[in-house]
Amino acid sequence: MGTHLGLKILRALADLPASFRRTRKPRLVMTLLVKNEEDMLERNLCFHKRMGVDAFIVTDNNSTDRTPEIIEKYRRKGWIVEVVRETAADYEQKAWVDRMVWLAKTRHGADWVVNADADELWYAPSGNLKAELEATWANVLLCGMRSMYPEEDKPFWQWDKAVKPVPDPERYGLSVYSLFERQNHKVIHRTAGYLQISMGNHKVKMLPYRAEESSVRVYHYNVRGRRQFVEKMVNGGKQLEQHKGRHGGRHWRYFYRLYKEGRLEEEYDRVVGAASYAELEHEGFVYPDATIREFFNPVN
Repeated sequence: MGTHLGLKILRALADLPASFRRTRKPRLVMTLLVKNEEDMLERNLCFHKRMGVDAFIVTDNNSTDRTPEIIEKYRRKGWIVEVVRETAADYEQKAWVDRMVWLAKTRHGADWVVNADADELWYAPSGNLKAELEATWANVLLCGMRSMYPEEDKPFWQWDKAVKPVPDPERYGLSVYSLFERQNHKVIHRTAGYLQISMGNHKVKMLPYRAEESSVRVYHYNVRGRRQFVEKMVNGGKQLEQHKGRHGGRHWRYFYRLYKEGRLEEEYDRVVGAASYAELEHEGFVYPDATIREFFNPVN
């Protein structure tokens, strides 16, 4: 699966003249690996289209909800330019995303690629992701992540509270993998010089490699209520049990073990800090951020 590393290195060497130069009017392609994302996928596509994404490549891994219908709707619309139906159950995430990056580079003319999940909204303060791409000499942009606090009585795009990492989670009775853990940055990268994406899309190997910090913020809706959390951790844990490697997905493995022990439901309260919410908010670990809500509901 994917393209042999030796071929990639040869292609990267051939790409050297284009690896760092500024690109006027770059073509930006977003890859999405999805499974049962009917509650987020359509908003995700519409948001990123308005943020300047030219085209989407989607891998659907055995969805059983309305996700395939949504994909087909936007394929017919011309936004989704390629769909990969991945039927494997071993969650080879890195290889599946790598395949989409290679398709973006070789078949769909991408200058830059965003490798996203359905629960992420990549927000550029300028209003267009391409403004960052046109201005840089780098080939990798580092984008900070911002987790949003779940408000189960509202649709996700109306949530207006974000969280900060808590340095002493035990003090607040938080899970070892709580919503308040530190979030690693994500990357946007050029296709010229691309070698390999990492598990989780947090790092990328390039030849050569030159990264810089970006003002792009990734709003992360990784926890969207008790039911979604339990289903996601159970499904992900089952897939990772079949994965031949043991790297990546540590939180899924942890929560899946608790599920098998009958303790996942109670762990959810520790994930969101339910018992200590007032204290967390008072101390600034939960704070207002209405950026996405205002994007979808602009004040005139």
